[in-house]
Amino acid sequence: MNEHLMRAALEAAERGWHVFPLRPGTKRPALHGETACPGTGPCEQGHRKWEDRATTDPDRIRATWLHGPFNVGIATGPSGLLVVDLDVPKDKGSPDAPSGATTFSALCERAGHAVPDTYRVRTASGGEHLYFTAPKGIRLTNTAGTVAPLVDTRAWGGYVVAAGSVTPAGRYEALYGPETAALPAWLHSILRPAPRAVQAPAVALAGQSRRYADVALAKEVRNVAAAQVGAREGVLFRAARALGRFVAWGDLPRHVVEQALQEAGEAVGLTVVECRSTVRSALNWSVTHNTARRDAA
Repeated sequence: MNEHLMRAALEAAERGWHVFPLRPGTKRPALHGETACPGTGPCEQGHRKWEDRATTDPDRIRATWLHGPFNVGIATGPSGLLVVDLDVPKDKGSPDAPSGATTFSALCERAGHAVPDTYRVRTASGGEHLYFTAPKGIRLTNTAGTVAPLVDTRAWGGYVVAAGSVTPAGRYEALYGPETAALPAWLHSILRPAPRAVQAPAVALAGQSRRYADVALAKEVRNVAAAQVGAREGVLFRAARALGRFVAWGDLPRHVVEQALQEAGEAVGLTVVECRSTVRSALNWSVTHNTARRDAA
């Protein structure tokens, strides 16, 4: 088992992916945490977490896996990867619940593309990991449910279990697609961090805040109107997510935002249902994650 897992770690490293050991038979890192850090060795200058210590050095990998049958973790950020995690419904007794793979396939179809042909791994639970090369210059982070239910992503700050690893639930198996494909533009547009809105001064008058919100609304509507085929739904999603903060703050009525984005989305060729579901899900997320602004008294 040691040799099998060492080979899996070395094969991942040959692809340029940074690996680190997971506890045997689990998905948890085998490296010590910050509270138990001895302050020696690699951590002599301060604690280094698994993302910092992940490596492609074959000598370090052999030395590590000679000590035990560690499963293999891939630190996605340092590896230049964005991995889409397509999970399966937790309630297997509900046959009507769509899997992450089904939902993702529908998203691809709505974006006008087939499911990307890229390297993928079947997980122990029966889900799939789709590996993509992350775009340069933008630091993408992990998401959970942002793209769709049961569709998560791993990038900086995250890791995935590599093919060849084994847990009590089963083995992670490479499906050996072609080389890792570039992250699709439409998916990138959804995952790209929403631009930070310039914060209005705490003592700003309500009228000034509303005028700023109106400018933001007009700008996002123009972005949707200029969206290209293949990126339209992603642009619409990001516009709704950016405007949701103004709804949460009380600067824009929700129905005004919904109507403006609905009309803009339909004007560039999205269907009524596509626009409605995209706008509502993005607004729901944004309103939930943006606390109301508190103006100073």
